[in-house]
Amino acid sequence: MMEKSKKYLSDILMAIDLIEHFTVDIPDFDTYQTDLKTQSAVERQLAIIGEALNQLKKTETDLEIANDKQIIGFRNRLIHAYDSIDNSIVWAIIYRHLKKLKEEIKAWE
Repeated sequence: MMEKSKKYLSDILMAIDLIEHFTVDIPDFDTYQTDLKTQSAVERQLAIIGEALNQLKKTETDLEIANDKQIIGFRNRLIHAYDSIDNSIVWAIIYRHLKKLKEEIKAWE
């Protein structure tokens, strides 16, 4: 695996760790919904995950990550259609999908 690829893997893991840190004291969706600072921080890290995964897929063409197209697509939505982001989707990503992604990325390290 190329050094650049290892950096992208590291960037994804760091972004996931930051999201976990940002949301550790957020007990439920209603709290998240009213916390604009946390929303902004989480969305930024999700954009980093999507972009790093996009670049990683270019350098490691045999890399298989579940839902990679959806992750990259969501990054594009965060960046280009930011005004249509649904907080409930972000909340679902945090609590249903990030842990699995983290495990997959760690397996490639």
